Amino acid sequence: MSILEIALASQIWARRHDKRPQAFDEGDGLKILLRTAFTFVAFTLLIAGLNLAAGRPQVVAQHPAPVVAGR
Repeated sequence: MSILEIALASQIWARRHDKRPQAFDEGDGLKILLRTAFTFVAFTLLIAGLNLAAGRPQVVAQHPAPVVAGR
């Protein structure tokens, strides 16, 4: 068989054995939201921990920025 015939046969075999994606369920939205929130919190804590380990914690607006103060 030529390479084209092998590729075509492979595509046909793959499509026959391909599973159909499941429909979107209402519970899936909540799972996605919870995973997103968990990931956001995890990365926030990771970055805060790395900043603390480096000895420079992030402090929000202790004093005005020089560019804003000069205007």
